Amino acid sequence: MSKTEIQAPAVLIENLDKYLDGKQVLFDIGLSIGAGEVFGFLGPNGAGKTTTMKAILGLIRPDGGTVSIFGDTSLSNETKEKIGFMPENTYLYKYLTGREFLRFNGKFFHISDEELEARIEEILHKVGLDTAGDKLLAKYSKGMLQRIGLGQAIINDPSIVFLDEPMSGLDPIGRKMVKDLILELKSKGTTVFFNTHILSDVESICDSFAIIHQGHLIASDCVKNLDKPLEEYFIEKIEENTEGKLEVR
Repeated sequence: MSKTEIQAPAVLIENLDKYLDGKQVLFDIGLSIGAGEVFGFLGPNGAGKTTTMKAILGLIRPDGGTVSIFGDTSLSNETKEKIGFMPENTYLYKYLTGREFLRFNGKFFHISDEELEARIEEILHKVGLDTAGDKLLAKYSKGMLQRIGLGQAIINDPSIVFLDEPMSGLDPIGRKMVKDLILELKSKGTTVFFNTHILSDVESICDSFAIIHQGHLIASDCVKNLDKPLEEYFIEKIEENTEGKLEVR
């Protein structure tokens, strides 16, 4: 089944709750994200964006509710092979070169050696590291590490990509590169779910978005439906839903 044939929703979350250290940190989260959509998950620092993403990916176990990816609630190996993931803080093997790091990650998937080598060269070009592929990751700048982290997230040609703060630490050129890559993924039918607090990026590339605040989903909408700048809308929703007045709007 091709990526464009996969039926929506790509991600369905219903009544998701999560407790950490005895404290509830996610409250009744519900999201539906269509296949081929670019979705921005917004919120202040500590709002619950990364915790939600980890729960979707099975990295932490939800305490209530259900999560499905392409209709699969068990996150089978078949579904995992369709997923790309870039965490906000990636542990990178600093003694490997960029090319070796991509090859190491590609070996987890059913990709022939010939195809993998071709993908590595293509990805190094896409993330602007053509001339740094044989350089040790220990010598990479923060922005270069961010780029190679993005590269490993797409090494398996995924049907859905989860990116946690993908623009963090990037200069304007790097941010444009990431946005262009996300739009390229969308053009191929890939679903992109990314966490961010950079509102202009959501306005420019997302089809839909949601806002989480203090573990509660407080807004979910289509970018095109807004009748005001996203920054104004975001601040308005945060102010409306502070100090115990939390509800979905």
